[in-house]
Amino acid sequence: MNNKDLFLILTNSSKIESADAVILLEGDGYSRILKATSLITEGWSDILVFSGGIDNESVGSFTFEKCKSHLLNSGIGIDKIIHESNSQNTREQAVQVIKLCLDNGWKKIILVASLYHQFRAFLTFLKVLEENNLQNIIHIINSPAILDWQEVTYSNYNRLDLLKLEFEKIEEYSAKSHVSNYDSAINYYFFWSKNSTNDTK
Repeated sequence: MNNKDLFLILTNSSKIESADAVILLEGDGYSRILKATSLITEGWSDILVFSGGIDNESVGSFTFEKCKSHLLNSGIGIDKIIHESNSQNTREQAVQVIKLCLDNGWKKIILVASLYHQFRAFLTFLKVLEENNLQNIIHIINSPAILDWQEVTYSNYNRLDLLKLEFEKIEEYSAKSHVSNYDSAINYYFFWSKNSTNDTK
């Protein structure tokens, strides 16, 4: 087993814990909303952050205003939702969300994307933690939305094709130092497996 394989296993086997906020990354239409809102209604956190300010339905980036009714229909009050509207890509989402963590004293967040995007999203968030020396301070828990791999998305790719593209992007953004690496991610997972103290269910 190589480090990439181990990274995939660890990312897919994160145990959910009570957290300061659930982070819903904009994208894949409305598909991620149910996963994120269910984490709130099940009691894992009291705060949901909708992260993203992109308005581009052709790639599945629906604005907060377009998603708001779906969020509220889940039973979550508007007072429980924070809209992070400044970000225009995954890197900016990571920067803005980590800023929210620092501003609010959050030490643990649950990250929700579609599974095909979860790997790159997590590596991007981890990179921002590393740049700020916060990797041993802020704990990111992965909780991806598990969706139909063969379903054709708004970008006219099915999710399996998008998964392949995501790993190409990981290689591309590694060269730009915009994502962390598999070794660092594995070390991060092992650190928090030893040092996390909050309840699981």
